[in-house]
Amino acid sequence: MKRNYQTDISCPVDDQDLLRQIAFHEAGHASAIYLYNKQKQLPPVYFQITIKALDHQKDSSLDSRLAYDHFAAVVEGGRLIHSLPIALIESTHYFSAAEQDAYQTAFEADMINLLIGPLAEAKHVALRDDEQFNARLVNINSLHYYGGTSDLEKVYEYLDIFIPARSRHEEKMAELFEQAFQFISSPAHWQAVERLAVYILNNKENIIGCEEAIAVLDKSGRDRFPKLSCRG
Repeated sequence: MKRNYQTDISCPVDDQDLLRQIAFHEAGHASAIYLYNKQKQLPPVYFQITIKALDHQKDSSLDSRLAYDHFAAVVEGGRLIHSLPIALIESTHYFSAAEQDAYQTAFEADMINLLIGPLAEAKHVALRDDEQFNARLVNINSLHYYGGTSDLEKVYEYLDIFIPARSRHEEKMAELFEQAFQFISSPAHWQAVERLAVYILNNKENIIGCEEAIAVLDKSGRDRFPKLSCRG
């Protein structure tokens, strides 16, 4: 997975600043997978945070702007609906009303969780730079500047399955973005994102397991993790 940072070359990103941005981005995803799904009473889903070596190189054509090829950290798993068989997708009209509601909620949760990652990064940058953070200044398109290109591509892939009529995609995207923004604007949720971002930055292991991440999000300590909080 690649992150596309459409950074202004007149304002190059410092290595450590970018590492922190990535940590907040992935903490946003993980927080949403656990807290947003829990809020919507959705079933637990397994995820882990993998810490990877940062592979980067200087590109002289970009006036020494750093071209980053890989995440320093990445959330793996965490999707309620992933690579659904076409037969199942096509059979949803046979679902009961309750099943259709649950299916829609799960579909929307995955899309919202994808949006919350770059939104968390955007909020971190705004707070770091002592700037305002609101839905007027940070919109859907601006997420490309916060490592959100890949996330947005996945959301639109979901929309192609969820809503075949592309004329309705922008309206639905705006609705999902508003819900993602509400999540990240919650003080309790933001504190959880901050805790996990710091934990990612300070972690010395290659993998932060699901239960370990949840313990940090729940502020339940680093030595005692829930016995059954994730589904493999």
